[in-house]
Amino acid sequence: MAAKVLIKDVIEEFDLEIVSGEEGINRPITVSDISRPGLEMAGYFNYYPAERVQLLGKTELTFAERLSEEDRANRLTKLCSDTTPGIIITRNMEVPPQLIEASEELAVPVLRSKHKTSLFSSRLTNFLERKLAPTTAVHGVLVDIYGVGVLITGKSGVGKSETALELVKRGHRLVADDCVEIRQEDENLIVGSSPELIEHLLEIRGLGIINVMTLFGAGAVRTHKKISLVMSLELWEQNKQYDRLGLDEEKMKIIDTEVTKLTIPVRPGRNLAVIIEVAAMNFRLKRMGVNAAEQFTNKLNNVISDERK
Repeated sequence: MAAKVLIKDVIEEFDLEIVSGEEGINRPITVSDISRPGLEMAGYFNYYPAERVQLLGKTELTFAERLSEEDRANRLTKLCSDTTPGIIITRNMEVPPQLIEASEELAVPVLRSKHKTSLFSSRLTNFLERKLAPTTAVHGVLVDIYGVGVLITGKSGVGKSETALELVKRGHRLVADDCVEIRQEDENLIVGSSPELIEHLLEIRGLGIINVMTLFGAGAVRTHKKISLVMSLELWEQNKQYDRLGLDEEKMKIIDTEVTKLTIPVRPGRNLAVIIEVAAMNFRLKRMGVNAAEQFTNKLNNVISDERK
């Protein structure tokens, strides 16, 4: 699912002043990279990245002042293209009239920020990377258990929401129920959140929709969480072989990230909330270098080796 950001979103987020080219505020931003067109101001447009937001700071503008009227007008006009989302002037500096004229003609928004160039560039890059990150949606429940983001999946009616409710009662925090929106913010980093419409809500069959924050307090919910573990709930099959040692680690691919996946069979009498809670704690222990399954296997192999001697 492709994310979409418009230049007007940047205006609203950073409270930018619109200097000219207001007709183009609905221009899309397709890349998170930002360009500081220093070489372009010197006249080199061979590889001009027109699809990026253009950031003009003190260096670029003071250089432009040293150019002849003709060169300055020519180069500032070239900065404005059909694909340029917008041009941002930092430090509340004066905007060259040639740039205002060109931006009005081609409807390229020229905006102004009071912040320093390096600070604004960093904040804008982070904002765009977050907004333009690859996204998807998964049917499931996301819960923060002891700091581990656990995505609970399974067929409808298997008991995902009921398990999440029990986990919340045990002091853990709900992130999303039914639909989990996932975005990949970095390599091997996926973050889940809830759609705004159903945020803080749980649907329990026979009971209806409940507001977790209202019932259990603000400490029972959170807005987003990194997904580290997937717990797949499925109805118990008598003839299916389930992992009894925990040596084999199954993976589930979400967008471009491989996430550890555990399959939990569901049958009457099994306390799923406790099982998932322990799975999250065991996952933390494994990341700290403590693997109970490997330790048991090593001890077993040592016993077998001793008996054969």
